[in-house]
Amino acid sequence: MQAIPTLAGVPVLGCLPEFRRDRLAFLARAHREGGELVRAPMPGGRQVFVVTSPELAGEVLRTQAACFKKFVALDRHARPILGDGLVTSAGDVHKRQRKLIAPGLTKKEVGSYAETMARLIDETVQRWRGGRTIDGLEEMARLTLDIATTTMFGTSFEGDAGAVGRAVHEAADYIAYRLGSLVHLPLAWPLPRHRRLRRAVAELDAIVYRLIAERRKDPTPRSDILGMLLAARDEDGSGMHDQQVRDEVMTLFVAGHETTANALTWALDLLARHPEVAERLAEQARGVLGGRAPRLEDLPALPLALQVFKETMRLYPPAYMVGREAITPVRLGGFELPAGATVIVSMYGLHRRPDLFPEPERFDPDRFAPEREQALPRGAYVPFADGPRVCIGNHFALMEGQMALAHIAQHVRFESPSSPPVPPLPRVTLRPSAPIRLRASARA
Repeated sequence: MQAIPTLAGVPVLGCLPEFRRDRLAFLARAHREGGELVRAPMPGGRQVFVVTSPELAGEVLRTQAACFKKFVALDRHARPILGDGLVTSAGDVHKRQRKLIAPGLTKKEVGSYAETMARLIDETVQRWRGGRTIDGLEEMARLTLDIATTTMFGTSFEGDAGAVGRAVHEAADYIAYRLGSLVHLPLAWPLPRHRRLRRAVAELDAIVYRLIAERRKDPTPRSDILGMLLAARDEDGSGMHDQQVRDEVMTLFVAGHETTANALTWALDLLARHPEVAERLAEQARGVLGGRAPRLEDLPALPLALQVFKETMRLYPPAYMVGREAITPVRLGGFELPAGATVIVSMYGLHRRPDLFPEPERFDPDRFAPEREQALPRGAYVPFADGPRVCIGNHFALMEGQMALAHIAQHVRFESPSSPPVPPLPRVTLRPSAPIRLRASARA
């Protein structure tokens, strides 16, 4: 077996200070100094390993997934919000829930939401065409929340929209805060952050449980995601009880809404900084759409919008790393890891390997032209992870991103007054560390 290289750290605390201070720099150093697998010393003798190899990432996430369990810390800190949803559940519970939900989020089923997405994207574009300076993340969060609530419940929540947005944001911030803290005080303690979280979850619960109760009373089939969750049945004919439906709704809200909003924000900023790509995208979109909103059948003729979205998620993967813990001793390639080891699969590091992506810091959507994307080894590009816990909303997110970028590009030109670019902030997801201001003007 090969020896595993070890990163240099500080006495007692090892690599923990660097990991907390600048997580992306830590992940970049792990690949630069350690190669495909490196040990990062942590306090208390904790065994932490960072993977930046497509082959080893595939073993952890896919071929040897049964040898690992999900990262315990994420489970512990997200459970007060997400309950036993797909992100936090494990074992038989996770398998059953995924089996019930997956048929409603296949590529074919997701296509039924295209008309709703297009309508809401068009409403956003119309607000910008008069020319204004926008906060990219604020606007994209509003759009993706509207899409999430409308496809989830068949309504945009209207009067409840503000409460839902605040609650989802508070929940995501709380999870990020807990993951980055050394001391974890009980949620029952009356601290301001804890009170805000409890209030946010209570607001969301009241709305979600009300809608579930209304649907239970009126079992007319609906084409939204809530209807799919309520109609899902196991082989024995059993479905999900209200708590399970609530947990999956919360998971799709918190995990899906923020990640897509972040990716679209980075995409708009990159297009503003690369006007030659924006012009190509606008020309292709106008040639196919002629100014109208996109339809599902238009998407094969709009490949550049999808390439821009994929390249954005290469540079700024919303899920920039995932953690697993070894249940038993396990061999990864030529290495042996002990039981209890924490393994971090670094999407950020994988996506910046120069042997896989030449000039990795350069924005180049043509990397994802079909023939070039097919030439990538499996595991080189994993913005949605891989294996049995691959993001169940990947088809939804890709369609949403492609439709949004195509329609926005044909009508709106952006300029970025921010220089240099806003650096990313690695929390639970990779979000901008400051507002991304964009000057919007209508294309002639």
